[in-house]
Amino acid sequence: MNILGISGSPKAGGLTTLLLDKVLDGAKRSGAHTEKIILNDLNFKACQECGGCDKTGICILDDDMRPVYEKLAGADAVVVASPIYFGNITAQLKAMIDRCHSSWIAKYILKRGLPANKKRKGIFLCVAGKNTEEYFENAKKIVKVFFVTHDIDYLSDLSISGLDAMSIDDPKREAALQRAFQIGTNLSKSAL
Repeated sequence: MNILGISGSPKAGGLTTLLLDKVLDGAKRSGAHTEKIILNDLNFKACQECGGCDKTGICILDDDMRPVYEKLAGADAVVVASPIYFGNITAQLKAMIDRCHSSWIAKYILKRGLPANKKRKGIFLCVAGKNTEEYFENAKKIVKVFFVTHDIDYLSDLSISGLDAMSIDDPKREAALQRAFQIGTNLSKSAL
């Protein structure tokens, strides 16, 4: 099983990254091949709505998104991770999702989806500084549309709020990291 992790966090070493790493570690220890993309390390433009993908379903922009498209297409499972910024996913993750407009064109306009027998799984990891759950719903809606466009079943999510008041040794933080590891183990074994 090939599991692709996508980090939308601009902060290296933050809880978003730690959760994603735990999921990938759990999956890898259970026999999966894992890979992680850190969007903040890539150099790519936002969707230009240029119409270049309208006839082919392939984005014409030549930048660091090209390998992302290939990795998305080859993944059996995708784990997307983002902190909440201004009530939603980060700009890095939103820009990547918007660049997948070409995938939307391929699927819904050109009617070229994945083979019907290709079952793929998706997990969403999300953290918020504020102790509120409402922002998670905004973020989940966008990630769910991204998954549907790529024929990925949204299996589950792990949302952690209240980080602003949480210490490094907070039991809630440790429980979240343990849960993330278990999600990766289950995902690798297809037990979710």
